[in-house]
Amino acid sequence: MARYISQRLKEARTNRFVGREHERSLFSAALGEEEFPFYVLYIFGPGGVGKTMLLEQFVAIAHRHQVLCPHVDGRSIEPTPEAFVYRMQQCLNLQPAESVLDILHSGSSKFVLIIDTYEMLAPLDDWLRDVFLPQLPDNVLTVIAGRNAPTSNWKVDAGWQTLIRAVPLRNLSPDETRQYLEQRNVPKQQYEAVEQFTRGHPLALSLVADTIDQNREASFQFEQNPEIVKTLLEKLVQKVPSAAHRAALEVCALVQLTTESLLKEMLAMPDVHELFEWLQNLSFIERGNTGVFPHDLVRDTLITDLRWRNPDWYAELHRRAREYYKKQMQLTRGEEQRLALVDYVFLHRLNPLIRPAIQWREHGRLLSDTAKESDIADLVAMVEQHEGKESAKIAERYFISSFKNPSVVTIVLRNGKKEIAGFLLYLCLEEMTKADEERDPGLHAVMNFLRRKAPLRQGERGLLFRYWMARENYQAMSPIQSRIFTSVVQYYFSTPALAFSFVPAASRELWTPLLTYAEIPPIPEADFECGGKRYAIFGHDWRTMPLAQWLEILGQKEMGLEPNVAPPKSVEEVIVLSESGFASAIRDALREFKRRDVLRSNPLLHSRLVLDKAGVDSTDDERVTTLVEAITSAAESLQSSPRESKFYRALYRTYINPAESQELAAESLGLPFSTYRRYLKSGIQRITEILWQIEVGRFDK
Repeated sequence: MARYISQRLKEARTNRFVGREHERSLFSAALGEEEFPFYVLYIFGPGGVGKTMLLEQFVAIAHRHQVLCPHVDGRSIEPTPEAFVYRMQQCLNLQPAESVLDILHSGSSKFVLIIDTYEMLAPLDDWLRDVFLPQLPDNVLTVIAGRNAPTSNWKVDAGWQTLIRAVPLRNLSPDETRQYLEQRNVPKQQYEAVEQFTRGHPLALSLVADTIDQNREASFQFEQNPEIVKTLLEKLVQKVPSAAHRAALEVCALVQLTTESLLKEMLAMPDVHELFEWLQNLSFIERGNTGVFPHDLVRDTLITDLRWRNPDWYAELHRRAREYYKKQMQLTRGEEQRLALVDYVFLHRLNPLIRPAIQWREHGRLLSDTAKESDIADLVAMVEQHEGKESAKIAERYFISSFKNPSVVTIVLRNGKKEIAGFLLYLCLEEMTKADEERDPGLHAVMNFLRRKAPLRQGERGLLFRYWMARENYQAMSPIQSRIFTSVVQYYFSTPALAFSFVPAASRELWTPLLTYAEIPPIPEADFECGGKRYAIFGHDWRTMPLAQWLEILGQKEMGLEPNVAPPKSVEEVIVLSESGFASAIRDALREFKRRDVLRSNPLLHSRLVLDKAGVDSTDDERVTTLVEAITSAAESLQSSPRESKFYRALYRTYINPAESQELAAESLGLPFSTYRRYLKSGIQRITEILWQIEVGRFDK
């Protein structure tokens, strides 16, 4: 009878597996005992040392003992008790209403619970140790595998000291290394060089074997070198099957997670299925929840090599990735949009200014939630701890207001125990009152600045991220700050007609380099004091540098490759017209619609309406063309409405395809002159309204 491919896969993996005799014997002996000698087997070691492969061996051993092995991978679930229990229900084929603990307690058969990639479940560590695991029956052995050793809470607990066995995973011994090389059919004359080069590191050994598989005729002279993986990958990348395979590998190294659809766009190829399958089968590629990714050491080495060897291609890939994620951010909302933003920010991970601010990958995930009334006391205490009583009183008023006032929004970040780890509170400035200003010196300083320097026009919006902090380390760079940072940028995307945004910070010295790099410079004239403490204000005028342009400039900065490289050419000053000034400029443009030479002096050529589409580097002729097209498009849109189509005809015969005089225009339309003039006035008013909404960002261009 035919066998499942999964059986073939298990056999192939078993045949290639070598070493780890101590760990396998320890596990097998524990299963053979009538009573487990320990109840948690904790395997830990650095990435690439073979933890997951060892767990597969444990599963095979358990099956020989006829023991079930539910498996939870930390990369595939949110670090919450609910997600963990739900995954357990799936593993045990239970219905949502069925209890995992009841099922485990109902039988006498042994179980092995395997938890892999435990570092991604860090927020669950206390819950698993103190709540979930103690409720398990003593016929369950839990195997945990992760990069980090058990936390101190495991070690200081007198009970767990006797019930846990912690086993560090090291490199393979010389004998095991040779056994592995023999399994992979590496020529014996290469053994010594390979052993010296890899020192028994399983990932490096696998890469060596892959490299030799791809070019068995080559002779490698491995030297002792601290950059072991870098030198190895330089050999590997040169021997991939084709240029397309090489490009696919480079894409995988650049982005956080590679999917087939992303690879298709990045490589501009109609079919990348074969390339994606090839990527998945490489020894250093791991499978995530939504895509594949290389081991961290491999990723860094590939990108370092690419930037040195072919900087132009690296820049092009970076540009394509930015465009892909920008499109995803524009097409999605909520959690999908946030994840696309995280992927976008990941592209900047090599920049020494940005890297400290994006730490979420190393510390599990946080859950974003709207604040509840029961959270107020905790939030106020957090503000008082870090900013003092006066600031806490102001914050408390905002917290209370947020439950009935949509212009005040409080977002909390909860850890695996649903405790508040940090929060972000922002204000919609266009809705704030004089009374609000009088109670809050921070709001007063920002509103004063706007009134003097950049007044909000009708329909425009402003945001002040008034309070943001982590419980433990306030505004220092941390995983919580990373999540706050992505939330702030997400609001840039989701706020229509956003004109200005502000971020206060208690430490000007800490945040000036990063925020200035991000085109959110300090605004000293808006700094303020509260409770005897001085706060710096940073801000961005989205009318002079819109969102798409901002993202592109950050990408250009990243392409500078060196942190002290000169920034890209500054953006041309955008003329910020008032609503009445904008309407006047539209009327002037209509009057001179057929005189392109006169239109070159129209202020609309320096408005967002024109520059967002034509670009800041465009010529006057290109801008005139853009302005004419915008007005024509707005006028033509009136044809879709039976009530407004008559306005379009008046505009058409007066400006777009004009008659020799307005009297002749009225005559050609078969209208009394007074009616024609009324229609024309209404048409001008309507296209002005349409174009104004585009100017302030309410409608897409």
